[in-house]
Amino acid sequence: MPFPEPARLLVLLGGLVALAAIGPAAERAKVVMLGTGTPIPDPSSSGPCVAVVVNGHSYLFDAGPGVVRRAQAAAEKFGIAALEATNLTHVFFTHLHSDHTLGYPDLLLTPWVVGRRRPLEVFGPKGIAAMTEHLKEAYAADIQVRTEGFEGLSKRNLAVSVHEIEGAGPVYKDENITVRAVAVPHGSWPQAFGYVIDAGGRSIVISGDTAPSASIAEACQQCDVLVHEVYSADRFDLVFGQRRGQYHASFHTSTKQLAELASKAKPKLLVLYHQLYFGPREEVDLEKEIRRTYSGDVVNGKDLTVY
Repeated sequence: MPFPEPARLLVLLGGLVALAAIGPAAERAKVVMLGTGTPIPDPSSSGPCVAVVVNGHSYLFDAGPGVVRRAQAAAEKFGIAALEATNLTHVFFTHLHSDHTLGYPDLLLTPWVVGRRRPLEVFGPKGIAAMTEHLKEAYAADIQVRTEGFEGLSKRNLAVSVHEIEGAGPVYKDENITVRAVAVPHGSWPQAFGYVIDAGGRSIVISGDTAPSASIAEACQQCDVLVHEVYSADRFDLVFGQRRGQYHASFHTSTKQLAELASKAKPKLLVLYHQLYFGPREEVDLEKEIRRTYSGDVVNGKDLTVY
């Protein structure tokens, strides 16, 4: 086989050097639905929590009831070690409603009990620091017994680093991910956030709980995945009639409103979560309601699915 010409050899060597400088291709980020539910105690839908997994690291957005067990279930179902309990080290709260935070003590304590050795990094609205301290106080007896008794757990491994978010803008960056907070309107809450995540070559937007928000549409702009809360407009009309002052109409986003928002935002994939059906789930087709006026790809998210 003839050797390459000198000029061609230089080009080939240059290409190899460039590839070496770039290194191996980064892992494509996964969006894992750990909980898609609401305060309604539906056994098929755990409390709200979305995980973004990239390069062997996991980042949780909200921590609804059952978060640690859902994460462990996803770790075993999909072979994602980053979602094993001891590897849950980052959480970003959208707001402080109970259904989004009831899993916080679980996330704080359970991974510590079973062997987490890194601090838990917590980001969220003002008030999350006080909640953290009150939770530690509430479980002070448990912590004392586990650290001073035969278990001999280290208080150092229970460390929590809390970051209260002042307003919209960048909140976190490491070698795997960047996270930006977006202010959203959620009824009477003084602070509520959606999050824009860039990780593993993908742009992901998570709405949190919100009424229709131009800031979410602007943040997406052809993003890879838009995870957005929703309620059934059909069932709302049927159940509430013309009483438009209802809580859900001012705190949340209907299928009709979301279809309009998605038509402007143009995500490559729209994933519905925090779904409100206002009746038996089997009688409501949220995807069908969305598709009446939206032509893009949409899926009704379920617990323990990956996108």
